[in-house]
Amino acid sequence: MSIRFNADEVFEIAEQIERNGARWYRMVADNAATADSKDMLLSLAAMEDQHLARFSDMRRELTAAERKPVTFDPEGDAVLYLQAMADGSVFDMRADPTATLTGKETLEEVLRTAISMENESILFYLGMKESVPADLGGARLEGIIKEEMGHVVTLSRRLAAVRFPSR
Repeated sequence: MSIRFNADEVFEIAEQIERNGARWYRMVADNAATADSKDMLLSLAAMEDQHLARFSDMRRELTAAERKPVTFDPEGDAVLYLQAMADGSVFDMRADPTATLTGKETLEEVLRTAISMENESILFYLGMKESVPADLGGARLEGIIKEEMGHVVTLSRRLAAVRFPSR
């Protein structure tokens, strides 16, 4: 038996992951070696803020059926479980980013790390999509996945610009 979710619950996770991502970029920006690197990292944090707003808008568009609770949860444990999933996925805010990024990394290394985390988020949402039945808004998760794929493209372009500045 697999765990089932509704689209509303997954959008709640997505919103928290975006909050975590924005916070992560801002923390890394505090250790940036150059003003240009800091500016780029802060712009990436702003992009996460924009994703948060987009996911919030998408969440508001859900129907009552797509918000319908899947399990009986009088103690509110599902909310705690979802929070733990969001905080432990992709941008793990329980971990100090300086533990993996010392501030001595090049912008290229930071961007590669960011691309890797965004790819992890896509895999996470693809897995979650399997846990949300169609009648509970499963197709809506495609919007999250497309947004994250677009973020990977943006990060990849920024990485290319850093690696090959004359292009």
